[in-house]
Amino acid sequence: MPEQSAIAIAVALEDVGKRLDSFLATRLDGVSRARVQELISKGKVLINGAAAKASLKLRGGEQISVLGSAQRRSLRAIAEEIPLDIVYEDDDLAVIDKAAGMMVHAGAGATDEERNRGTLVNALLHHFGSLSEVGGELRPGIVHRLDKQTSGLIVVAKNDEAHRRLAAQFARREVKKVYIALVHGGVNKDSGTIATSISRDRVRRTRMTTRAAGGREAISHYSVLRRLDTAYGKFTLVEVKIDTGRTHQIRVHMASLGHPVVGDSVYGAPQEIRHTSPFAKSAKDGPPSRYRPTLAKPARSGAAGESISLGRNFLHAAELRLQHPRTGEKIALKSALPEELREFLAILDPPA
Repeated sequence: MPEQSAIAIAVALEDVGKRLDSFLATRLDGVSRARVQELISKGKVLINGAAAKASLKLRGGEQISVLGSAQRRSLRAIAEEIPLDIVYEDDDLAVIDKAAGMMVHAGAGATDEERNRGTLVNALLHHFGSLSEVGGELRPGIVHRLDKQTSGLIVVAKNDEAHRRLAAQFARREVKKVYIALVHGGVNKDSGTIATSISRDRVRRTRMTTRAAGGREAISHYSVLRRLDTAYGKFTLVEVKIDTGRTHQIRVHMASLGHPVVGDSVYGAPQEIRHTSPFAKSAKDGPPSRYRPTLAKPARSGAAGESISLGRNFLHAAELRLQHPRTGEKIALKSALPEELREFLAILDPPA
């Protein structure tokens, strides 16, 4: 397919000293700096006919050419044959046991392929054909969400009326959701409620925070299931029930207590957890998985012991209770911890 005509921009004297990416982000309507950097990295931005770096300082008088369209192609939901674990289904709704690593719907990505493929929505369209349209073209059937690295139960609406009624249940806080999380450290109380509001972090926009004023109400109730005092440190297995469904709610709430979810480096959990002795229990053999616990040996003799890492967050949506949107029948479903999380617990605290 031939390239579209290039966008030509001349650098004026008042723009001398500006970075190339910053300059283009102000000159290209509706195009973010991140998108500009992507175009530059792909060789789609030329200065006087030659490729340039995003950090290039402008000198004035240059001729900049932006090849093709600066705007991303519109995201679209497309059907893909992706395996799904369907735990409940009827004419109005389905409940899926989502695996960690799957995005719920199209979103951020370095390429259009990454943004538009491999999502839960893509899989749903293949399996069910049609879904509710209340959520728009990118989110057909999606009533609520789970983070990419969170596994567990998520409900999907097959028609608009079911979607509206389910959404009303969520709004009235009638849908009960229970999560299992492993967090770093020993949580002081056996149970408690976290009711700090949550808002977008003004500096790191991909994060949420409890420290900014004017956030949205968020309520999480936790109770301790198990305390682990291991050779890798102290951990607490908790059950968390949420009254609200804010972005990253459990992750940011537990981190606000000083107990980030294991594997959640975004909110302060270490990427590797060091063993205090060189005799760490090895991960058992099994089918290959990018989320199975990984053990690494010390870099040199006499160094700190082996380390363990988990390629996902230890957060699982384990229970879902709601009323059927048409019949009013109570639906209660459970999902066991995925194998990689059970294995991780066994490595931390091997059975006697």
